[in-house]
Amino acid sequence: MRSLLIVAVVVAASTSMPAQDDAVRQQLLPTGKLRVGLNSGNLLTRQVGTAIGRDLAGRLGTDVVFVEYPTPGAVTDAVGKEWDIAFVAADPERMAAIAFTPPYVELDATYLVRGNSDINTVADADRAGVTIATAATAAYTLVLKRDIRRATLVFPANDEALVRLQAGTVDAVAGLRDTLLRSAPRVPGSRVLAGNITRAQQAVALPKANAAALAYLTSYLANLKQSGFIADAVRKTGAAGASVVP
Repeated sequence: MRSLLIVAVVVAASTSMPAQDDAVRQQLLPTGKLRVGLNSGNLLTRQVGTAIGRDLAGRLGTDVVFVEYPTPGAVTDAVGKEWDIAFVAADPERMAAIAFTPPYVELDATYLVRGNSDINTVADADRAGVTIATAATAAYTLVLKRDIRRATLVFPANDEALVRLQAGTVDAVAGLRDTLLRSAPRVPGSRVLAGNITRAQQAVALPKANAAALAYLTSYLANLKQSGFIADAVRKTGAAGASVVP
């Protein structure tokens, strides 16, 4: 699926990276600007990624261009092509071509079920005869594909999962807690389960070969966490089920 390029370019701040870090600059700025890949379907990583991208571009003394994608799978498919760094969840299945920094934030993933459902815990969903709707390329779906043994996974497009939950053709919808809480009013009487499928660890992604940039970004993110920058950015999103990784 083609990406949507946001044409607005943000003017860089005055704080720049030391000039001797040539390898880092070459890996992060192959076009002369910092191209940042964002998953438009994830409110938190989109907003936090935008804040981090702007700050990083300022430190590098360059401009930032944001490239948005409709799904995390579309982000990862574009590695080495359209972005220099991207904001997606780290997962072993994504690590063949992508390197990840240590995670900067964790997001709860759980289930939305109908009000009269006998699925009361996350474990209850993995039973024969249960059908779970989930986003095809989400990180929590990769976890479900590894962990689910008895239930059936289906991958409806966009809002079809909520329609099918209300109609009773699926028994649970997997998703990030914040997204499900925002979606629940569209399925009257539905419940978001308290437990977690997983805690999706959001990290900064970059091409596997860019070892110098990975080392720099690892240190950079650690400083952002220590300063409170990331906690403040997360707080501004108002997202439920999100916490900064220590």
